[in-house]
Amino acid sequence: MLSLKNLRVNHGPLTALWDVSLDVRRGEKVGLLGANGAGKSTTMGAIVGLYPRASGTITYDGQVLERPSTAQTVAGGIALVPEGRRLFAAMSVLENLEMGVYAAANRKDRAASLARVYQLFPILREKATQNAGELSGGQQQMVAIGRALMSRPRLLLLDEPFIGVAPKLIDEILSALHSIAAEGVTMILVEQNTHRALDFVERAYVIENGHTVLEGSREQLLADPTFAAKFLGL
Repeated sequence: MLSLKNLRVNHGPLTALWDVSLDVRRGEKVGLLGANGAGKSTTMGAIVGLYPRASGTITYDGQVLERPSTAQTVAGGIALVPEGRRLFAAMSVLENLEMGVYAAANRKDRAASLARVYQLFPILREKATQNAGELSGGQQQMVAIGRALMSRPRLLLLDEPFIGVAPKLIDEILSALHSIAAEGVTMILVEQNTHRALDFVERAYVIENGHTVLEGSREQLLADPTFAAKFLGL
């Protein structure tokens, strides 16, 4: 479904990604692991068109994305839940959710999409008229995920979705993500908590200093002594 080959991305004069390659099959849950500053968020941003590639290729559904815009990637079925949520704090929960159907192609499914979001996160129906900035961190994350789901994505990118979220709500969000995955939505998860990430995903890639350095299943990574030393403290 998605393939990155030797992806290089610059932020001005600085190179953020030197050589990132990964493949994600349809219906998979794949992790993207690494230390702060490794290039995980830049990789996610490059996939959705936020950051232009300097070299390498991004292929989605068999088509090479030459210079994709975010509008094109959303229309193509890719949605990003960004790190930090990026909600409109002074707008209501409902208004934030409806930003997910800004693209005209998705507006016809607004009612069904909204009903699905409320089914996954019932608290959002109760809070629909409340300003998003007044919600707890976990509830705000539900809004961010719900907004992405409103565009009915086939590929959902989740960038650090559990930062600032209480443990009880993390379990609730994870349950919702399992339900979404069961419907066939492909997922890429960036998560600093390695144990939590590996409990959720089927495979993972490790990025260091803008390079893909390791890839494997949960079992393969846990059995790798280098991975265990760097990311599990073993």
